[in-house]
Amino acid sequence: MTGGVTASARATSQYATTTGNLTARMALHSYGTNPHGWFGWLGERLPLGGDVLEVGAGTGELWQRVSHRGRLILTDFSPAMCARLREVPGAGVLRCDAARLPFRAGAVDAVIANSTLYHLDDPDAALRDFARVLRPGGRLAVAVNGRDHMAELNMLGPVIGCPDLAVRFHDQNDVTAETTPARVAAHFTDVTVERYPDELAVPAAEPILAYIASMIGPLTAAQESAARTAIEARIDAEGTFRVRKHTVLISATRGSR
Repeated sequence: MTGGVTASARATSQYATTTGNLTARMALHSYGTNPHGWFGWLGERLPLGGDVLEVGAGTGELWQRVSHRGRLILTDFSPAMCARLREVPGAGVLRCDAARLPFRAGAVDAVIANSTLYHLDDPDAALRDFARVLRPGGRLAVAVNGRDHMAELNMLGPVIGCPDLAVRFHDQNDVTAETTPARVAAHFTDVTVERYPDELAVPAAEPILAYIASMIGPLTAAQESAARTAIEARIDAEGTFRVRKHTVLISATRGSR
């Protein structure tokens, strides 16, 4: 926990009543340099047959890019996100707590948690519940970020007088690419980790400014001017504002016991 703010409290403030913050963040990732975008890359590695449950499904963007082959169930804690998820064709949608899923034991063949665990106060409790609802032999897929993910954006915090900009989601519960494989292994077998190779090359200030505003709220005129100056100086010097990414997919199997 950082500054007394829990992971769930931060998630509530960011996502409970709006999809705009998440949409602004996804928009920045459209400047990735890997021609194989995140959702396509992820879809090739996900368990998509049988009964598939995505926990913390957000706006459902994954299912605009990936086709599932069985029953699809989408959950989120946010009423605003659930309203968007109901637009996904053929999906069942439930609003619920990720650590207290309203399903019987062994109900599903696959659980997907894409950038979800760092929003939870007790990610280990969620992993236990993921194992509970999976059938023996069922598959888990969890995506998380490394401690150095998008670190170049941190330099803009001091520029706008907002050092909290450098506080990343994992600071609340230490869910990172470095720590999460061991947490998964406490409940699952056959744990593997694969890094998605990508970085951002952003040609203008606006997408970065929108990303920052999605984290801390609307920028003042002075903050926007200072951030724009710093961003454009980097673009003038290097051609684009480059941001390194560090995202991994952790896959695992529910054991027979």
